[in-house]
Amino acid sequence: MAVAPDSSLKNVKMSDFIAIGILIVVVVGAICFWAIEKFATDARLAKLLKLLVILVCLGAIVQRLMVLTY
Repeated sequence: MAVAPDSSLKNVKMSDFIAIGILIVVVVGAICFWAIEKFATDARLAKLLKLLVILVCLGAIVQRLMVLTY
């Protein structure tokens, strides 16, 4: 069965895709936090890894929000 290209995405806004992307970033960040808590043995290393995860997640969220400015 052939489906028209616009029929399934006709009522979906760009902001919906952005919200889904941000939600995915947050979930992946939470999984990374859990893995760091579980497997990092050194407290200083765990802090640095968590900081890195926060910065990468914030960067990814800002990148997705920049689409709204155009």
